[in-house]
Amino acid sequence: MSKSCFIAVTNRSLCKRPFFDVMEDLSKKDIKTIVLREKDLKEEDYYEIAKKCQEICENHSASLTIHNFVNVARKLGIKKIHLPYPVFLKEAGNLTDFESVSTSIHKPEEALKAQELGADFVFAGHVFATDCKKGLPPRGLDFLRDVVGAVDIPVYGIGGINEKNIEQIMECGAAGGCMMSGFMK
Repeated sequence: MSKSCFIAVTNRSLCKRPFFDVMEDLSKKDIKTIVLREKDLKEEDYYEIAKKCQEICENHSASLTIHNFVNVARKLGIKKIHLPYPVFLKEAGNLTDFESVSTSIHKPEEALKAQELGADFVFAGHVFATDCKKGLPPRGLDFLRDVVGAVDIPVYGIGGINEKNIEQIMECGAAGGCMMSGFMK
C-alpha cells in the first residue's frame, strides 16, 4: 500500500532526534501532506518553526499544511490549513484564499457541518487507542464508517493509526490515515 494514503502530523515532543531532521526525512516520503501541529507554541514561535519547515518541504517538493494559525499560513504564503473544529467554525467563509482547508471532527454531524462550510476533507478520530488521548476510549471503526457514510468529502482516520492497521481504515472507506507517533520516532 502506498504511503500517500498517510498524512503526517507533527509533535516535536515525540521526536527521538532533532525535529528538523525528522522534517527532512518526512519531506522525502510519499505522503499526502505534513501537518505542522505544534500545539504548545505561541504564534510567534510557531511562525519561526513553520518558516524553517516550509524551506525543508520546498527543497523536496513536499506538501506542508499549517495547523491552527491562519495568519502564519497567510504570512508565509502556505495555501493549506488544518483547523481545530471550533476554530474552523469561526473562520469558515474567510478561508477562500487557501487551496486546501481541513478540520478535525469527532461526530458524523460535525463532518456534515464541515462539508457544508467548505472543508475539503476531515480528520475523524480518535479511531484506535492512542497515547495522545490517554484514558479516553477510542471511537472505533464503526464510528469511522459512520463518518465516511455521512459525507462526500474525503475522511482520514486519526488516532492510533499505523502501517499495521491502515488497511482497516481503508476498508471503512476512508481516504487514508493520519500518523503522528510512527513518523516522529
